[in-house]
Amino acid sequence: MPTAHADSFQRLPGGKAVGEGLTIYRSKESVRVGPSMAANSMGRSAWVSGNVRVVAPGIDTSDAGPNNGPRGEDAMPGSNGTSTTGAGGTTTVVYVVGCQVSIGQLDAGLRLGLGGLFDFTGETGGIPLLGVGGNLNLPLSPGEVKYALVDRKQMTKPGTYYFNWRNAQMDIQGCGGYAQARSLAVVETTGNNHQKIQLWGKPFTIG
Repeated sequence: MPTAHADSFQRLPGGKAVGEGLTIYRSKESVRVGPSMAANSMGRSAWVSGNVRVVAPGIDTSDAGPNNGPRGEDAMPGSNGTSTTGAGGTTTVVYVVGCQVSIGQLDAGLRLGLGGLFDFTGETGGIPLLGVGGNLNLPLSPGEVKYALVDRKQMTKPGTYYFNWRNAQMDIQGCGGYAQARSLAVVETTGNNHQKIQLWGKPFTIG
C-alpha cells in the first residue's frame, strides 16, 4: 500500500495597492498543497482560492478594441508590455509558478520584460488558463517560471471589478526540487494618465 500524505493548508495575507483613481484589494487567499493527482513522486498539486477587487472610479470610459496579441499586457502581465485594446484599463490576475527559483526576486525580472524567462502555452492569449475551479497541468523544469491565468477583464468604464476563484487546481509535474508560487494582480490604464499597478501575493511553497 502507498504511504498516505495529508494535505497542508495555508491562509495567505491580504493586500492593497493604490494608484491614481484606482485601488486593488486582495483577500481570502489560501492554498492547499498535496501529492499530485497523477500519483507519482515527481509531482504535487495545489488548490488555490482568493478574491481580488479593483475599485476604479477614476478611469476613463473607453470601449475595448482588437487585441494586438502577446506583446500586450493581456498576455504578459507585469512585463511592462502595454495593453493596446483601447479600453480604459485592463486587469489580469495570475499565479506565477517557478521551480527552484526565488519567487520573491521576480519583481525585477518581470519589470525588465525578460521574454526568454517565460514559457507561454495554451490558447488564452499565450497563458495557461487556471480559471475558477479549473484544473491546470503545469510541466516545470528546474529554473523555469510559468504564468497560470485566473482571469482577465477589460475595464471599459469607471466602477468596481471582481475576481473570485475557489479550489482552482494546479498540478505541478517535472520539478525535481521545490516549487514556489505567488499571486499577481496587474492593472494597467490607457489614455493620457497611463499607469501600471501591481499587487503581489505572499509566496508559498508547493512541496
